[in-house]
Amino acid sequence: MEAQHATTSVTAAVTSAAPRSRLALKLGGVAVVAAIALFGYTSLSAKNTAPDVTFVKLDGQKVALKDLRGKVVMVNFWATSCTTCVGEMPQMISTYNKYKDQGLDFVAVAMSYDPPNYVLNYTETRKLPFKVALDPQDTLAKAFGDVKLTPTTFVIGKDGSILKRYVGEPQFAELHQLLEKALAA
Repeated sequence: MEAQHATTSVTAAVTSAAPRSRLALKLGGVAVVAAIALFGYTSLSAKNTAPDVTFVKLDGQKVALKDLRGKVVMVNFWATSCTTCVGEMPQMISTYNKYKDQGLDFVAVAMSYDPPNYVLNYTETRKLPFKVALDPQDTLAKAFGDVKLTPTTFVIGKDGSILKRYVGEPQFAELHQLLEKALAA
């Protein structure tokens, strides 16, 4: 009889512990889901601010990105050896010329592997109308999220937030709509 009573007590203890452990498991699962949702919300709602960098133009002049606040800025990572970069450059020039009087600024950043004399020659022969900077130590590429692929173009709002990142040649009609909206803000 005592063995049966002991078995009943153990069974009762296990049976009453099971709902508690399932409840704890459910509460733990809810907490994990809530934490993931909160992280996702803050990640998506937080503004992605452009890095605090300084560009060194071909002539050695330094331009801090923070000094361009109040303007919409395009930062284009490119290389003279990149056929897509070279192919999109006439449209980048047209885009800059179309919007510069409305407050667009543009910095073309040559990748570290691009020989400076090639960049200078390309800039002069194509008469690039915007700022051209070198990134010999990959400092700028790393600051913008470790850019490796060219062309990669960032559109930065007047407040310094990154509005869009294009990897590859952008759809220029879409880019122009974005610029018009950002310039009007």
